[in-house]
Amino acid sequence: MNAPEILTDAELLAGFQSCRLGEFHHADHVRVAFLYVRRYACAEALVRFPAALKRFATAKGKPGLYHETITWAFLLLIAERIARWAGEKGKEPDWVEFSAANPDLLAWKPGVVHRYYREETLGSELAKKVFLWPDRAGCPQ
Repeated sequence: MNAPEILTDAELLAGFQSCRLGEFHHADHVRVAFLYVRRYACAEALVRFPAALKRFATAKGKPGLYHETITWAFLLLIAERIARWAGEKGKEPDWVEFSAANPDLLAWKPGVVHRYYREETLGSELAKKVFLWPDRAGCPQ
């Protein structure tokens, strides 16, 4: 399947859900998470996206890469930023608008989650298995 950045939203979701995408980098994860948050209520996205991401990682032979805390943190940040955008502009953003307004979400390391979590927390087995609350002193509100 084509590179994710040139796929339509529908093509990207279909490729992700069917595990047919080849390369799948951090920005692609963020875009798919954005599409899940746009499509489903936040609580439902927190169930559906992790399940699909685990399935995708397993299909690619990398089941150990899934990280619950990072996944949930990104979903919650995306949901908050979509809601803020909608409150200010009266509509939800499309991907082009959202990605242009949120470049910090597209950077991997150091990424936005490093403002909220200590490295040792993110590196823990517990953080990989369950969502942990942010633990960095003075993290953004």
